[in-house]
Amino acid sequence: MRIIYFSLGWVMVALGVIGLVMPLMPGALFLIIAVACFARSSPRFEAWLLAHPKLGKPLRDWRAAGAIPRSAKAMACVGMTVGFLVFWYSVDPSLPLAIGVAVMFLACAVYVLSRPAMADEGGI
Repeated sequence: MRIIYFSLGWVMVALGVIGLVMPLMPGALFLIIAVACFARSSPRFEAWLLAHPKLGKPLRDWRAAGAIPRSAKAMACVGMTVGFLVFWYSVDPSLPLAIGVAVMFLACAVYVLSRPAMADEGGI
């Protein structure tokens, strides 16, 4: 099982790094999953991620309090809004599908906004 968690951890790190530079891809989420995978497979790589100068602080904040930096909350909400608008104009969905996607995005936004806010100090 350790090798599966270890391999999945590295896949999540790769997706997380890609997500940090690609709009609308949740890089932080993949890195949070990577830390969880490494916690079960490699304490060395878990410690490396948590101590990383750019990525570590937000990951430690999430682990300690489920906290999300204010700027990340704003970016998430803007990203979901832009994602919905792109979906709306490019797919021309039926009304039930559009409502379903909107409800999903709204539920995600409510969750993100309900998390404790941490002061922005760089990082993810």
